[in-house]
Amino acid sequence: MTSNTVISIANIKIACQNCSLASLCLPLGMNPADVEKLEAIVKRTRPLRRGDHLFETDAPFRSLFAVKTGSIKTYALGADGSEQVLGFHLPGELIGLDAIQSEQHRCSARVLETSTVCELPFHRLEELASHIPSLQHQLFRLLSKEISQDSDMAALLGRSTAEERLASFLLSLSERYHRRGFSAKEFILSMSRQEIGSYLGLALETVSRLFTRFQDDGILQVDRKHIAIKDMDRLKTLAHHQASCDRSADAQT
Repeated sequence: MTSNTVISIANIKIACQNCSLASLCLPLGMNPADVEKLEAIVKRTRPLRRGDHLFETDAPFRSLFAVKTGSIKTYALGADGSEQVLGFHLPGELIGLDAIQSEQHRCSARVLETSTVCELPFHRLEELASHIPSLQHQLFRLLSKEISQDSDMAALLGRSTAEERLASFLLSLSERYHRRGFSAKEFILSMSRQEIGSYLGLALETVSRLFTRFQDDGILQVDRKHIAIKDMDRLKTLAHHQASCDRSADAQT
């Protein structure tokens, strides 16, 4: 997970059936014969370095990308040239789903650390899905998940305090790393404080101050990009505070 991890070319040529991310990625629910058909269209690329782009805004949409190792951010540029971070993508997650309708990428995707991806040419994936119901169902599931995540993020930004936003973000990372077999309580942030602030709609100074406060309160131990969650219950209480307030307000109306 660290940015200086050495990735062997041999290790990225693992077939989908033997991939540790199979429960998170497209092969979920597919039988071995159908997985072999999917493997036949997958392009496994060379390792990508920090700062490399998978695609940029307005580029023609040709493929979906499944993160295999590392992490990648998606972002859009504002009128003043500033970056608005739209998401952080971890192993087992697909990038590019939002471009299917327009057939053009509406954001850019840049590598945060040494990473590898599996490229899925969409026209071939679409054709394959029309013959494999389980693959089609999985694509629908992933599209639904993306819509749900966008809705949750809009609610978080619209209603939550700065503390709740950062707590929710850290809790989300904890849960996502745990699903991938990593520690839920200790991880390396591949993104900068500035990028976290952009994603959460907070100033850099606010993000830095909150990390310090969480550490002073005994919730986190912070050593540059290394995060250790010391009090998971308090972090969850902070993250879910807004949801509890919303339910209380709804009950009174």
